[in-house]
Amino acid sequence: MSRNLAQADEPPVLDYETGAAMAPAEHAAELRLWLRLLTCSTMIEGEIRRRLRERFDVTLPRFDLMAQLARAPQGLTLSELSQRMMVSNGNVTGLVERLVESGHLSRRKSAHDRRSHLVALTPQGREAFRAMAVEHEAWIADFFGDLDPQEIDGLMALLGKAKASTRRAVSAGIARPEEEDREDNP
Repeated sequence: MSRNLAQADEPPVLDYETGAAMAPAEHAAELRLWLRLLTCSTMIEGEIRRRLRERFDVTLPRFDLMAQLARAPQGLTLSELSQRMMVSNGNVTGLVERLVESGHLSRRKSAHDRRSHLVALTPQGREAFRAMAVEHEAWIADFFGDLDPQEIDGLMALLGKAKASTRRAVSAGIARPEEEDREDNP
């Protein structure tokens, strides 16, 4: 019975980062940092997904694909899209099919390589994306609204340094996701 009372007095753990902060002696500073970054990213992504779905009836992957095409008015091949979005060609193909069917994208054979197709936003797609992008930008500004410009600049500098550190570790072979995948999936 005393065990149940002790558990009732403990605050619920809302996410991994909160759990790590509650027991800092058990976690390295780098792990706590990673969990904080992951928590922020997950919270923001989840809210963006929800708002895109509610406001525009669109998924985040469709929004991301349209964002890539908005930056390339001449169009992109499916391979270029998959590289930019860091997903497989198969994932891009399904997204493109649905956006072509809805009238947001056009597809044409590449003039340089008849085996590949270029996809581009249609006028309807450009107009829809512009509306989404304006609101998306306002949502992001709201998420970071409690930070002043100097704090944003400082955080950008620190995250840039963290990104460079991660790149260095990956290129040095310290962090190899491909090897982890092979171990999990022999």
